[in-house]
Amino acid sequence: MAASATLFGLMAIGIRYASKQQHPFEIAFFRCLFGALFALPLLRVHGLEILRTRRIGFYIARCAIGIVSMLCGFWALVHLPLAQAVALSYSTPMFVTIGAVIALGEVVRMRRWSAVVIGFIGVIVIVRPTAADFSSATLVALLAAALSGMVTISIKYLARTDPPDRIILLTTLLWVPLSLPAALTVWKWPDAGIWPWLILSGALGTGGHYCWTRALKMAEASALAPLSYLQLLVVGFLAWALFGESVDRYTVIGAAIVISASLYIARREAQVAKAALVGKGETQL
Repeated sequence: MAASATLFGLMAIGIRYASKQQHPFEIAFFRCLFGALFALPLLRVHGLEILRTRRIGFYIARCAIGIVSMLCGFWALVHLPLAQAVALSYSTPMFVTIGAVIALGEVVRMRRWSAVVIGFIGVIVIVRPTAADFSSATLVALLAAALSGMVTISIKYLARTDPPDRIILLTTLLWVPLSLPAALTVWKWPDAGIWPWLILSGALGTGGHYCWTRALKMAEASALAPLSYLQLLVVGFLAWALFGESVDRYTVIGAAIVISASLYIARREAQVAKAALVGKGETQL
């Protein structure tokens, strides 16, 4: 999980460098294209059998939502301070909680709802909608987080029947054609100096997803959640060192609130899941 957070943080830096000449929509397409190429070795490991699924329609729908989320997220990374954009992405668990109730029928009690409300208070602290320097790009970042929450819910649903490598491979392959139309509306061939950043973004993104799925297979999400926030430290330091960006106190305070709420939600989800397993075992006995 630490490797995943670091790779995603480095990908954000690559996106920022590529954005000096390329539109975020083009960067997203090339991230998908090169990400898919770096995922192809999974075919050698598993063979064509890994591509077979009875839920291809569901994959296409979730990938379409994922592409919109990616386009919004890349736009935010280009138009907001990097640390602020990443901090806002941490609101995804709040949207996942809401989505789990609507889509999966999960029962969420008062303590988790309270954490969701507190988390959104942290979002308001970061965004500061009444501030003079308020940017509409923050709303785009929140839309990306909300759509990412929907994608996370879909992964939970698919993980009930499909192995992680199938989810990774089919997702990365479908992203390529789905991301192309938006890229064509702003198309400009990259200069030679930009290609390394585009290729690197694809490699880092696929590497991050691979490490993430492996981590979730090896340990509980609640135990891994604290390590996922390493991304903010990586991005914050590199944005300061490479681009001279500073992190204001509102981003720090808001991020602390959002992260605390997200960690509590992850902990409560783990406790509820454990209690459900214990109850199921007692019933079987």
